[in-house]
Amino acid sequence: MSPCWKPSVEGENSSRGGVGNGRVDGLLWYQDSGEHVAGEFSMAVIQANNLLEDHSQLESGPISSFKSGPHGTFVGIYDGHGGPETARFINKHLFSHIKTFNGAEFTTENHGMSADVINKAFLATEEDFLNLVREQFETKPQIASVGSCCLVGIICSGLLYIANAGDSRVVLGRLEKAFKEVKAVQLSSEHNASFESVREELRSFHPDDPQIVVLRHNVWRVKGIIQISRSIGDAYLKKPEFNREPLLPKFRVPNSFEKPILQAEPAISVQKLRPEDQFLIFASDGLWEHLSNQEAVNIVNTCPRNGIARRLIKAALREAAKKREMRYSDLKKIDRGVRRHFHDDITVIVLFLDFHLISNGSSCRPLVSIRGGAGVSGNSKY
Repeated sequence: MSPCWKPSVEGENSSRGGVGNGRVDGLLWYQDSGEHVAGEFSMAVIQANNLLEDHSQLESGPISSFKSGPHGTFVGIYDGHGGPETARFINKHLFSHIKTFNGAEFTTENHGMSADVINKAFLATEEDFLNLVREQFETKPQIASVGSCCLVGIICSGLLYIANAGDSRVVLGRLEKAFKEVKAVQLSSEHNASFESVREELRSFHPDDPQIVVLRHNVWRVKGIIQISRSIGDAYLKKPEFNREPLLPKFRVPNSFEKPILQAEPAISVQKLRPEDQFLIFASDGLWEHLSNQEAVNIVNTCPRNGIARRLIKAALREAAKKREMRYSDLKKIDRGVRRHFHDDITVIVLFLDFHLISNGSSCRPLVSIRGGAGVSGNSKY
């Protein structure tokens, strides 16, 4: 097991360091502040999608995962589509795969963390979920059409690892001393067919399929179905065995395929954190639809840290209301489900970076594990 994290002790009230359960305010879940091994954090989730018929869970939407131990911090943004099953599965299994993956070669230099370990953990989580789909397909065929984007950030031994499959995004706020400004630096790239580079990648993977990307109603989609090109889940676009009855015809691809249409392998980057690196903003695509990278960085840089994730969501919702020529106060009155026509679900985690703590590898910070979103209040495990 990687020494970046110690084993967790499950329990509703096992939080340490004064970080308890998050709070719920209508459609908003939030944890305004807390401490992680490299500084402070803030997180929030706003839900716009409707409940299922039994009102037990959301149709889809993002789950945010935050874990911090004596030597490392883990952030996960799992933005589900088609249903909550994949996002919840990732939240339950991905971190465990990263901690305990058999192929990890733990060293004192990086505590066993590497791009290869993260990649294997993504693929192992994907394989486990496809096995679950296989087990349930005949009785619950819709599970084959459920998937999730997956964005992960890990701080360990002064290094920042970013892994992304889908269209969530992480942006760094970096101090430019010469100009005395904090500039936005995007650290991830979206796997969305709206980008020409993604369409070219898809065409190179599928040279014999002229319909691999289709422009419909002015929107580029993979096979005319989905905008993202990488995800965990979406079994019906990964394995031909699920592209059949009893899955509903609207989810099935007309022509058979041999190679997976979507990929689960993440794009991974690794960089050393620098003294001028001030904070990181992890968010699902719902935030970036309404705020530019620099707008988000300006808000974080100029506003109080406490509740900053909530403030970012509020800024995005104000922009969403403005685009529809309505007041923000009126937007807030719209019920879940109908709200989805005005803005997407949004999940945000802001990590402030204290280079002194990062460089010293401080282990005096509290052990924290928080989950938020998808109809579930945050809960503390460590």
